[in-house]
Amino acid sequence: MKVLTAFSVKIDVEGAVADLKDQLKDCDARLVLFFASPAYQPDRLAAAMAQAFSGAETFGCSSAGEIVTGRMLTHSLVAMALSSEAVRSVKVEVLTDLDKPDNKAFASFERHFGVPMEEMDSGRYVGILLIDGLSRKEELIVDRIGDLTNVNFIGGSAGDDLRFSATHIYAGGKSHGNAAVVALLEPAVPFSFIKTQSFIPIERTLKVTRANEEEREVIEFDGKPAAVAYAEALGVAVADVGAHFLSNPLGLLFEGEPFVRSPQRVKDGSMVFYCAIKEGMELSLLQSTDIIADTKKVLDDDKTAFGEASGIINFNCILRTLELRQKGLTEKYGDLFTDAQTVGFSTYGEQFIGHVNQTATMLVFH
Repeated sequence: MKVLTAFSVKIDVEGAVADLKDQLKDCDARLVLFFASPAYQPDRLAAAMAQAFSGAETFGCSSAGEIVTGRMLTHSLVAMALSSEAVRSVKVEVLTDLDKPDNKAFASFERHFGVPMEEMDSGRYVGILLIDGLSRKEELIVDRIGDLTNVNFIGGSAGDDLRFSATHIYAGGKSHGNAAVVALLEPAVPFSFIKTQSFIPIERTLKVTRANEEEREVIEFDGKPAAVAYAEALGVAVADVGAHFLSNPLGLLFEGEPFVRSPQRVKDGSMVFYCAIKEGMELSLLQSTDIIADTKKVLDDDKTAFGEASGIINFNCILRTLELRQKGLTEKYGDLFTDAQTVGFSTYGEQFIGHVNQTATMLVFH
């Protein structure tokens, strides 16, 4: 079998990994991608996965909820095994210092595949990026990748079940903090991308006139305290703005497509966001729509355009997951992914042509 997924809710590392190994025994894996609840001890988990699948590259990260074929889970370990029928070649590297990222990983890719990064065919190669979800370095890394290659990198920011204490990146049998794993794949099957967010712009924009960009903090919109301007745009009291963050984030529109910037909290009249906001940006106020219907549509559209999916890697924002939980829709969301082997996790941010929030970015193998 070229793509196979598995999950375990066993609470001990060794038991959970043994569970996965048994479920994935029919796949001669070249690559095993896994996502894990922070309840699993990170060093033991990374080492156990590398040992259990010693013939494959293993990498993954901690999560804020897990996704596997037909299910949304919590406190679990999920994995996808891809054989040589799905992936011809893969090279995995770790960026261990996100404050000063270098190009060593990409030089390694060039040596492995024998092609300069700037000459790689984006229709032949694809990258996966998993990054410490508390680092606030996503934009820096995504921009660096964009400077080096036209190959698309897709991924998510590691989570820790909303503890906001420590997230973990796993690769080559080791666990890392303040790090990112970058993997370059040469799939043996056609592949496509999905980016979906369940929002539409409404007739109101806010311009960032003052910001602390390093802290992802907007101090002023349109010359007013950010929380005041946001409240006025919605027609609500400043004290109530936090109740509207999930349903009314802001978005940077590009060709009519919103790239979502989600507010996290109010800080002395300023607004702190989950991704970078730059001075001079004009952002559109957004209104939430139907996650289930919207996700089903993009999956159906992808199937129509590219054919049946054999595997899906789903990087789904924790804010989407929270909305699904609040509305009792997690089972319906899981049901959307019963027809293809699927693995994924609830992220602290999503990567695809930039860093975004309240979005699902997916890599689809056909």
